[in-house]
Amino acid sequence: MPAIRVLVVEDALTIRKYLVEVLASAPDIEVVGEAEDGKQGIELCARLRPDVVTMDMMMPVMTGLAATEYIMAYCPTPILIVSASTNRGELFKTYDALAAGAVDVLDKPPGDEANSVWENRFIGTVKLVSRIRTITHPRARLADRIRKQVENNPPPSTPSDNGKRMYRVVGIGASTGGPGAVIQILRTLPMSFRLPILLVVHMSESFGAAFADWLDSQTVRPVICAKDGQAVADLVGHVVLAPPNWHMTVRGGRLRLTQDPERHSCRPSVDILFESLAAEYGPSAATCLLTGMGRDGAVGTLAVRHAGGTTFAQDEASCVVYGMPREAVLLNAVDHVLPLTEISAALARLVVTKV
Repeated sequence: MPAIRVLVVEDALTIRKYLVEVLASAPDIEVVGEAEDGKQGIELCARLRPDVVTMDMMMPVMTGLAATEYIMAYCPTPILIVSASTNRGELFKTYDALAAGAVDVLDKPPGDEANSVWENRFIGTVKLVSRIRTITHPRARLADRIRKQVENNPPPSTPSDNGKRMYRVVGIGASTGGPGAVIQILRTLPMSFRLPILLVVHMSESFGAAFADWLDSQTVRPVICAKDGQAVADLVGHVVLAPPNWHMTVRGGRLRLTQDPERHSCRPSVDILFESLAAEYGPSAATCLLTGMGRDGAVGTLAVRHAGGTTFAQDEASCVVYGMPREAVLLNAVDHVLPLTEISAALARLVVTKV
């Protein structure tokens, strides 16, 4: 099997050489180029056509965000963000890059000394990212057009209960590729959609710290981080994000945050949220499982369907990774498999009476 060809884009010479050294230690990885700014990264990516690009965010000449947007629009390549997670501005740029099509994010190595745990994680993540299919991803160019299309022309596959059912809550789960998918759904939902949206997105604790604030800045719909004890009835019109490293459930009409054991190596877990929605709301719950690696959310989706709720999943063609939705489909847990561009209209059609 040919070696995985990697381009390293990082302005700090010491860190760049360390990244190159770590990658070169893996027999099945070849570093084909190094760039010290985003502009040079774009040029090398177009010329060398690597299998993976590791991308810093804050660089001179051209930032990692601008380089990511260009690469994903004109020469799509799996991009792994390797950046710091302590600065709020840098965190926001990282989220922007993920929404623009970057596949995953990893914190920079801690300190200057060798760190075998981080090195193994870095190599493993690069290998994982190299297997992900990428598509041209012109960031947010079509947002307004998509919004008008889904509001004026709901697709025939969109379900409707013709006024027979009142939905009370929507749960959404996502992982790899999730930030971009979630943003597209939130931006294209009509303002008349007022159901509380409970959201789980897999993200490390260090990078998830400001994710709710970033989501809030990207859409007119209020996005907040969940707090233990909040009444779901008070969250009409809001998107509520599970905080990093906390499971989010609903019990007795209130949000509950726990640090129970991880499910599928995830905390928060989509399964745990969806299972609680099935138990709490039954046929009044709807859930949507978006792009992501692994199987988290499949069993929870099945629980919602068995409880009489309505379940959606993103289709393979529009997923960055058709992992989580695929597992749910294989369990026969999904009522409607839809392209990402049709999910907002499908959710909007659920609102047949006032909440």
